[in-house]
Amino acid sequence: MKDSRQYKLFQLANVILLLLVVFITLFPFLSIVARSFSGEAEINAGEVFLWPVGFNLETYKVVFSDSHFWNSYKNTVLYTTVGTAINIFMTTIFAYAISKKRLVGRNFFIMLAVFTMFFSGGLIPNYLLITSLGFANSIWAIVLPTAISIFNLLVMKSFFESLPEELEESASIDGANTYITLLRIILPLSKPVLATMILFYAVENWNSWFPAFLYFDQQDLFPVSIYLRNLIKGASDTMAAGAAEASNMQQVSSNIKAVTMVLSVLPILLVYPYLQKYFVKGVMLGSVKQ
Repeated sequence: MKDSRQYKLFQLANVILLLLVVFITLFPFLSIVARSFSGEAEINAGEVFLWPVGFNLETYKVVFSDSHFWNSYKNTVLYTTVGTAINIFMTTIFAYAISKKRLVGRNFFIMLAVFTMFFSGGLIPNYLLITSLGFANSIWAIVLPTAISIFNLLVMKSFFESLPEELEESASIDGANTYITLLRIILPLSKPVLATMILFYAVENWNSWFPAFLYFDQQDLFPVSIYLRNLIKGASDTMAAGAAEASNMQQVSSNIKAVTMVLSVLPILLVYPYLQKYFVKGVMLGSVKQ
């Protein structure tokens, strides 16, 4: 059956609309990349759009030689790795437990978790709690308060509930307890939702800056997001000092923010293609309620 003319026009309109959305989405990032490789004079003259003008790598050389940037980068990698590992562990065991209808008090634990989505203790009580526990100026102030995202918890719970109960019954007959069933049967079948959760949590931890801003007062503990914030606000003189030693200072002063932005989002862009194939499947399976 041939497609009607109206349907072809509808498809064409969809393609044009989606291309427009893609362009609007990618334009800011492509513009930042182009500015990072362009010269200061061309940027100030408004000549840079989606392609570098006055190509130069001087700014990248200055950023690569800045020890504060790499220390912040190392901190961000550490916080993201440890934080994501804690996120996945805590979310998985909590979601698996409340996905079992035989759990005593199951509805209470679910309601308790959902309650925290809408109500919190507030900024001051949280600050007093973290500092009284001695977590200030330590990695635990960053990774423990956000150990579980309730939205991700509910997605994983729905995913576990969608798995056939006969699998666990068969494992139980073969002598497997709850922990062996979770590790050897449930988790290997949960790769799509686990990959999706890793991506969600990793991006969240990578971009996080407010807890570090609130609980850290030592510069060597700052993540790269705080480094960028200070750079954008002009509060950091670190890069200016590095630029003063550069041979071509004028070229590095205008596009240095673009370079640091590109370098800070690069790891997430490199990881995403490896997890993308699980992304849609993981979210959709977790959203289906049978």
